[in-house]
Amino acid sequence: MKKVIIIGGIYNIIFALFHCSMWKIFEWGSELKKLSITNSGIVQILNIQTIYYFIFTAVICFAFPNELQSTKLGKYFLAGTATFWLIRTIQQFIFYWTGNAAMFVMPAVFLSGAIIFLIPVFYKKRSITSK
Repeated sequence: MKKVIIIGGIYNIIFALFHCSMWKIFEWGSELKKLSITNSGIVQILNIQTIYYFIFTAVICFAFPNELQSTKLGKYFLAGTATFWLIRTIQQFIFYWTGNAAMFVMPAVFLSGAIIFLIPVFYKKRSITSK
């Protein structure tokens, strides 16, 4: 399960890097000028805080994989992160749905994040008992 938790950390680092590139990918230098200063600021602040959350979650996964898989607090942290990705999956359909078949790719990617973080939550260590 330690490997799955590390994969979860890598998954979040990839999304942190993606969010770091949003200014360029989505041409925010010009696109956000179309918004009010308040709304432009909110978009950028939310994005920066999302980057922080992804990095923070990854660091926790890298630094404390044993604790995440073996403690109640760790399981709640993993379940909360899985819930984050599940909610993000649902939001894709609510806010970005165009009906295009390609739109199924991103929800599948987000749902995979939920699954990655749920696996260690429900994993039961098998104990070997001797007679």
